Amino acid sequence: MNPDGSGQAAVALRVVVADDHPVVRDGLAALLGLTTDMTVLETVADGRAAVRAAVVLRPDVLVMDVQMPVLNGVEATLEIRRAAPDVAILMLTMFDDDESVLAAMRAGALGYVLKGAEQDQIIRAIRAVAHGEAIFGPGIARRVLDRLTRPTRTSEPFPELTARERDILGLVAGGLTNVAIGHRLGLATKTVSNNLSSIFAKLQVSSRAEAADQARAAGLDGRE
Repeated sequence: MNPDGSGQAAVALRVVVADDHPVVRDGLAALLGLTTDMTVLETVADGRAAVRAAVVLRPDVLVMDVQMPVLNGVEATLEIRRAAPDVAILMLTMFDDDESVLAAMRAGALGYVLKGAEQDQIIRAIRAVAHGEAIFGPGIARRVLDRLTRPTRTSEPFPELTARERDILGLVAGGLTNVAIGHRLGLATKTVSNNLSSIFAKLQVSSRAEAADQARAAGLDGRE
C-alpha cells in the first residue's frame, strides 16, 4: 500500500549508476536493490555511457561520479541536461573542492554527496533529487552558500576556473594550439586537452571559438 493509503503499489524510482570503480558501482547497485522503492536499470563505467543510458532509458535519477574516463561527470551532466532534461542527476564523488561542487551545480546536477556519506544519506539524496530537490552532503551546503554569497572579485575573471585553467584559456584566446600551450606551460598535450574539456564544461561552451570569445570579452588576451 502507498504511504498515502491509496492501496496502489508505489512506483519504484528508476536509477542508473555511473562510476568507473567496480566496487563502488556494484556496491551502490546492491545497496539500492535492498530498498523497496528503487530499481537499478543499469550500471555504467564512463561518462559517455552515462549520457547514452540517460537518453535511452530515461531514469528518474542518474547517480554519477565527477571523475570518469571518456567524458567526466560535469561534461556528461551538461550533455544530459540538453538531451534528457527530465533526468535528475546526483553527484556521488570523493571530490569535495569548491570548484568541483560549483561546476557540477552549474552543469545542472541537483545534488552533490561524498562517497564517505552514510548509506541512508545517499538513499535520502537519491529520493530528494528525484522529487526536484537540491541536496548537498554535510558541510558542502554551508560552503556552497558561503561561496555564492561571497562578494564577487571583479579583478579576477572566471572565478570558477582554476589558475591553470585561466592560463590555458588565455592562451587559447591568443590563438595558440594545444601543442603550443603545452610547450609554453610545460604540460603534456593530453593534460592541456583535459583542462580544456573542464573549461568548456565550466563555461558551458561547446567549442574552442566560443571559449576564446568569452576569454577575450573578459580581458584575457593570451598573456600567461
